[in-house]
Amino acid sequence: MINKRLLIKNLLAHNDENSFYDKKRKLNIGEKEGKAKFLKHICALANSNPENNSYIVIGVEDEDNQIVGVDFFDDSKIQNLVNAYLDNPPLVAYENIPFPHLPSDKVVGLVSIRSQGNTMCSLRKNIWKYYGGTVFFRDGSMSMPKVFDIEIKDVNSDIVSAIESHAQNNIELTLDGVFDFMNSRKDYNPNYKVFKEYFVVCWAAKEKRQNGETYYSRVDIELINEHVKLFYSELDEVSISLTDNQFKIIEYVQLGLKNTYKYYPLEEVVITFKDNASYDIDSKLLFQPPQFDRKTLYHLYNSNNALIEKLKNKIPLSKNEEKDILNLPATYLICYFNDFSEAKEKLEEAKPYLKTYNDTVYSLYKESIRIVRKVRYS
Repeated sequence: MINKRLLIKNLLAHNDENSFYDKKRKLNIGEKEGKAKFLKHICALANSNPENNSYIVIGVEDEDNQIVGVDFFDDSKIQNLVNAYLDNPPLVAYENIPFPHLPSDKVVGLVSIRSQGNTMCSLRKNIWKYYGGTVFFRDGSMSMPKVFDIEIKDVNSDIVSAIESHAQNNIELTLDGVFDFMNSRKDYNPNYKVFKEYFVVCWAAKEKRQNGETYYSRVDIELINEHVKLFYSELDEVSISLTDNQFKIIEYVQLGLKNTYKYYPLEEVVITFKDNASYDIDSKLLFQPPQFDRKTLYHLYNSNNALIEKLKNKIPLSKNEEKDILNLPATYLICYFNDFSEAKEKLEEAKPYLKTYNDTVYSLYKESIRIVRKVRYS
């Protein structure tokens, strides 16, 4: 089993960006340009490495390889995005890798790309400035559109295999990981469980009981063997249940209007551990968007738009508006789920103004965008 933290260190130490490895300071697939560039790199790395894995490391400074981290990113629907835009898409996984020196809410993103044979990957349809049918390859550290009528050659398998073999996990790394987690999360009742005498899952969370049910917030769940953070959230409510073979998480989202809120199940994630030292992660979207009175939503939608105009023009907010802006991301989210077609675009346009307003509002914005992305690509 590969220790993903070691793998990232080996990739950074091995070489500069090349035909099987790329690095990014951050990833933005919420905007068309960022999504197009991400798909370009996925396509190029898959075509340049038909017989081995390719990787993109996210959260690293380009000049000096300094690990600065990025926000935890929920990858559960990223394969759906790749399938929607690429012909002959590779298998793609996004994993969140914690590093000891980073804050608890920051990780390094690791995108693993595995081509599905010698069939060339290409863009299925136009996106941003790239045309449908374009084929990308790696040219050194660059992903370039090229026209080829030649057999794809494998030149990297031995190099990648050597890098991966030096990142194998061992019992010392596993024990160190357990102790590190238990010590760093003393604030929220850390726990661990061993599955199939091999896998170790650690989790910590703030417990809350409501109507006879137990829910958790400030949740942090890590698969220690691979140093992969499976779940992290400061805001969500989740339920956790486990058996000898499975670890199950149900994530809830709090939505409502006028200070009347309710928890709605968003997604169920089940990690199943097998006897052959492997595991599967299956996710199922549970979300049924709540429906609200459209007259009320029109009023709130227009109020949101007016608030954004004030922020854009640097006009101070009143006391009531300061309270209203805390509800702005969730209100746009509800409008979007109630068929206000421009609500998502309005929310995305608000990003720079909410970011400069304060950290609390910006965190609520990021949470709303995460839910939109998760539901959209399902």
